[in-house]
Amino acid sequence: MKGREVLIAVTGGIAAYKTASLVSLLTQAGAGVSVIMTQSATKLVAPKTFEALSGRPVVTAVYGRGSHPHIETARTAEVLCVAPATANIVAKAALGLADEIVSTVLLAFDGPIIVAPAMNWQMWSKPPVQRNIAQLRADGMVIIDPEAGHLSCGEVGVGRMAEPDTIFNVIAEQLSKMKKSE
Repeated sequence: MKGREVLIAVTGGIAAYKTASLVSLLTQAGAGVSVIMTQSATKLVAPKTFEALSGRPVVTAVYGRGSHPHIETARTAEVLCVAPATANIVAKAALGLADEIVSTVLLAFDGPIIVAPAMNWQMWSKPPVQRNIAQLRADGMVIIDPEAGHLSCGEVGVGRMAEPDTIFNVIAEQLSKMKKSE
């Protein structure tokens, strides 16, 4: 993990708080970690949290520093992980829509993409969501299926984002399959 570059995309699911632990695990393992966030995600966890954990500025908008932040951000990492991935971002990715920083970077990124969905169990079980997940798999994205358990809405079912250590291990596995950039 030392010296490897990872891009973490955070979307507006309550599981975003768990992503802070993931970023911490990655940086402690020696990875360079950059974070991008949807506006909805910033309502749940402040960008400053990720800046403190990664030691890097967080990108929250398509328009910002540089002339093409979405392209520049996409080229900084070897692997991209969306955690949590809401039903909204899953649908955008499946359709190739790009209307905010995460969906735009997903289209611009040219490497392994890992998606860790998190949503209510009823949302997860809906045919459109399952079709979209199947499309992401067909497109070559690595899906870390959500886990069963207590959900933030107070219900129990499959929908919890995988634990940070599980996601960390999938990222490490993807990086091990790649030759380190010279």
